[in-house]
Amino acid sequence: AIETDIGKIARPKNIWIVPDMPKTRSGKIMRRVIAATSNFTDTGDITTLANPEIVDKIREQVQSAKRAKGEVPRELSETEEHEIKSFGQE
Repeated sequence: AIETDIGKIARPKNIWIVPDMPKTRSGKIMRRVIAATSNFTDTGDITTLANPEIVDKIREQVQSAKRAKGEVPRELSETEEHEIKSFGQE
C-alpha cells in the first residue's frame, strides 16, 4: 500500500511486528526511541512514556533480528549521534 500510494521511495526496509508501541501524547519521543533502537544506540529518557517497559522488549526483538541478519552495531559519527538524539525535538 505504501509503495502504491506514496511511491517506492517510501517503502520501509524492515517491518517489525511488536507486542505494543510506546505511548506518548505526540510521536516525538516515540520516533527518537524507534530510531535509537534500530541504530543500536541509547534511547535516552523514556520516563514520560505511558508504558516505558515495552521499549526493552522492542529493543531486544529488533536488535536480535538485525544481528541474525548480520547487521551489527557500528560507531556513529558525531553528526549521526546528534541527529538521533535531537530527532523529533523540532
